[in-house]
Order: sequence, then structure tokens, then C-alpha cells
Amino acid sequence: MKVLQLGKYYYPYMGGMENHLYLLCEQLRERVDLEAVVCNDRPSTVREVVDGVRVVRCHQALNVASTSICPTMPGVLSRIDYDLIHFHFPHPMGVIAYLASRKPRRHAVVITWHSDVVRQKALMRAYAPFMERVIARAAAIICTSPNYIESSPVLRRHRAKCRVIPYGIDLAQFALTPAIEAKAAEIRSRYAAPIALAVGRLIYYKGFEYAVEAMREAEGSLLIIGEGPLSGSLQERARATGVEKRVHFLGDIHNKEIAPYYYASDLFVLPSIARSEAFGIVQLEAMACGRPVINTALDSGVPFASRHGESGLTVEPRNAHALAEAMKAIVSEPERARRLGEAGRLRVEREFSREVMGKAVRSLYEEIASRPGAL
Repeated sequence: MKVLQLGKYYYPYMGGMENHLYLLCEQLRERVDLEAVVCNDRPSTVREVVDGVRVVRCHQALNVASTSICPTMPGVLSRIDYDLIHFHFPHPMGVIAYLASRKPRRHAVVITWHSDVVRQKALMRAYAPFMERVIARAAAIICTSPNYIESSPVLRRHRAKCRVIPYGIDLAQFALTPAIEAKAAEIRSRYAAPIALAVGRLIYYKGFEYAVEAMREAEGSLLIIGEGPLSGSLQERARATGVEKRVHFLGDIHNKEIAPYYYASDLFVLPSIARSEAFGIVQLEAMACGRPVINTALDSGVPFASRHGESGLTVEPRNAHALAEAMKAIVSEPERARRLGEAGRLRVEREFSREVMGKAVRSLYEEIASRPGAL
């Protein structure tokens, strides 16, 4: 079976969707004839092989409202033969390029629904008719949590096509080794305990301002890994609230180097405030390292990934006081924190490994291929 993955960007570009696509391709490459077509982050089209996967990065002419405009993508898609095309939504450029391309022979369509378009309402109005044309052709829509199906106005209309296949992570990357243990100890020596960790782009829906404000009540240190447009305002908020000496902005740290920071921390915080946070893969990473998670009660996959009372605590969004109380509750009961962390690690191993994810996606491909006239 020839499978084309159509995503936004590809490794080593950092991001939740991009890391997911990389891990998925890694699981599929030995079992299907695989190629990935994505946007480049510069004005050139590049063809390369990344860890055994053929990747075409299409020339990006400009970026509008976080949407890449890649004029070469329709032509690239026209020249590739495939039995199944797997979209990663939302992807306006990919949808337009696919509809504009000359279609190869009969093929199946699968969509992974990473997130609704939440904030960019004008873009959504323009994008929706084209998106619906692709959805109409889809044999299946992969959703990463049952919560998102129920809360998404689009997915509810297409519930019959939806299949829940959660994200998976590379557990080996987060296994505790002597080198990681030593690095974690060195990190702990730099900051006052207890240490809370937050990871993500510094953008509106992450809600990091509430984690910063929570440090007025919580003891210890908050480490924030990531960069983004709100970096300056978050640092100013830390100064204004008098916690700048206990809130540390560490910038971007590559996925391959982040495990020691999880192990150095006492707890992990995901203070997201909007359903643009569709899942929160970083929760899985923290759970894989045995760290209890504090997340927020969004109508998305966030509280599905880490369940309240099982692998951590879930609090009301936009509530710094509730966040601080949860942080204090975890560090004040070390045995409870240990139990939450252990339960989270076991659940990740059982339900959220890359192997479990890859097997489920392959099974879906095979099921679709077996349908009469599918390919």
C-alpha cells in the first residue's frame, strides 16, 4: 500500500503535530510504502529522506494567519501516486492543494483531526467549504480522544466516520538512564524546591499567565520551557506579581533533550484556557517520567489524557488560586504524588505508546483497504 502523509511541517521542526507525524511515520515506514508532503519554512522545495521516510518540503511563499502558502504543493501532489492519503487537520494549504491537484488513480482518504479552528473565525469561514469536501471523501476521521468528538461541532456531524486513536509517544526517550538522572540532579541544584514544570509555546491558549500568578501562593520554582509571542508579557507579569526570582523562562529545549527537566521536577502543570489545546501531548511525556500532572477542565482531550485523581489533578481554567492549591496539595503529600505519578506512567505504557498508536493506525488502513472498491 502506498500511503501519503499530508501535514504542515516535519521533523526537526518542533511542535506537537509535527512530532506526532514523525513518530507515526516511524511506525509505518517498515510496513507501507510511505511518503510525507509538508510545508517548508523557507522559500524552496526540498526533497530528502529523514530517518528512512521520503519527505517533500514545499516552497513557502508566505505565511498568513499561521497558514503557510505553498504554491508548489498542488503540483507535488499531482506527481505522487498513492493508494491512501492521510491528512492532518487543520491544514488549509493541504486541503486546497489536494483539491487543486490532478488526482492519481482511485485512493482512500483518512484524516487525523488534531484540533478545530477555534480563534481564526474568518479563516474558518473561508476554509470550511473546502474542508467539508475532503471530509465527504474521507473513509475515516481519527480523533485523539472521545471528548473531542463530543465537543467539536464539526466532528459531531461526522460522528459515524470517527475513530478514537490517541497520540503515542516514544517511551524510550523518557526512560530514566544514569545520564538523565545526573542531568536532572544538576538541574534541581539550580532551583529552589519544589519545582513545577510547564512546557509549550508561549501563546494565548496555554494559560501560562495563570501558572505565573499561582506562584504568588505556591512555594518553590516554576520552570517554563518554550518560546512564543507572549514571552515578554509573561516575564513582565512575573515581575509585576513579585515572583520573577522564582519563575524561570528557559526558552526552547529540543524534544530529545527535555527528559531531564521532567525528572528534575516535582510536578507538571498544563494551565491551558481554551480548546485550542486539543490534547496536550506534553502531559504524556510528564506521565512517562512518573510526574503527577495538574491540568484544566477543558471540553477537549486535555482531561482525558491525564485523569483527575488518577494521574494528577484537574482544576478550573483561568483560576490561579485553584492551580496554586493543587500544586500545594501535591507537594504536601509525597506518597500521594508518588501514586499519581506511577499510575500515569502505567497508563502511558498501556495506552499512549507510539507502538500502540502505530498498530491502531495500520489496522485502520488495512480495514479501509479491505472494503470493496476502496482503492
